[in-house]
Amino acid sequence: MIALGIEGTAWNLSIALVDEKDVLFQINKPYLPKTGGIHPREAAQHHAEEIPKILSEIFKRFDKIDLVAFSQGPGMGPCLRVVATAARLLALKLKVPLVGVNHCLAHLEIGRWKTKAKNPVTLYVSGGNSQVIARRGERYRVFGETLDIGIGNALDKLARHMNLPHPGGPKIEELAKKGKKFYNLPYVVKGMDLSFSGLVTAAQKLYDSGVSAEDVSYSFQEVAFAMLTEVTERALAYLSLDEVLLVGGVGANERLQEMLKLMCEDRKAKFFAPPKEFMGDNGAMIAYTGLLMFKSGYKTEIENSAVKPDFRIEEVLITWD
Repeated sequence: MIALGIEGTAWNLSIALVDEKDVLFQINKPYLPKTGGIHPREAAQHHAEEIPKILSEIFKRFDKIDLVAFSQGPGMGPCLRVVATAARLLALKLKVPLVGVNHCLAHLEIGRWKTKAKNPVTLYVSGGNSQVIARRGERYRVFGETLDIGIGNALDKLARHMNLPHPGGPKIEELAKKGKKFYNLPYVVKGMDLSFSGLVTAAQKLYDSGVSAEDVSYSFQEVAFAMLTEVTERALAYLSLDEVLLVGGVGANERLQEMLKLMCEDRKAKFFAPPKEFMGDNGAMIAYTGLLMFKSGYKTEIENSAVKPDFRIEEVLITWD
């Protein structure tokens, strides 16, 4: 069975084909703003223009699609609506089932698929999300999360302040590798939750005071990633689990992976991270999760396919292992 997945919750448009064994094909067409951060309407317009081109390329190579899956939320409303409209049209045209997929769940499930992690504590870190997630019964539960902005958005805000282009995370990572001096910045962990807004403001002020971009980036990463590692370790202990899975675009950061690996070694736990191409937003994760859901009894009727910009992972009933 072959599933087509369309991902376009934010700046990266990605469409992929997946079967039960592997990713068959994937095309990424990111929207890159000329200045500043993501402009939702511009991103949506970009997606609307690029989707037909990608689908045309796919149908030149494949003539059999059994299922259409799409990112139903969470995400930017204008972008989600473009993706949902394309998915509905495609499912009706091909006369195949439609499955709306929770974007956060898709990150987690492709991570499990590609790493063979069984029952991990998952740290999901992206532009709009920073969550510690684990399965309890028939739901994935969020045991801790950001109280304001996601770590990805925090990195982007700092990068823009230092006149670095979008996406800012990889630029901050490269600068941080050259940093030599650590500066104290606000470390805000409240139980299992985190706050990054004050950390961003303090880092921006540090840069404005004349501290080098390299040292600001280094200090910011060390503090922010230590916060994320702390809450992940606390969840691991609280839940008595022995696996940690790192997913989401920020999960590609080598320093964050290093911190989590060290923590797992100390706790004699296993650390997992999928290949880099499956860390950021990608169509394969939507296609795979849609296929997993359909085989477990899920199907989204057209009248129930409205997008959900605030779609929570806890809302999805888990009917598979």
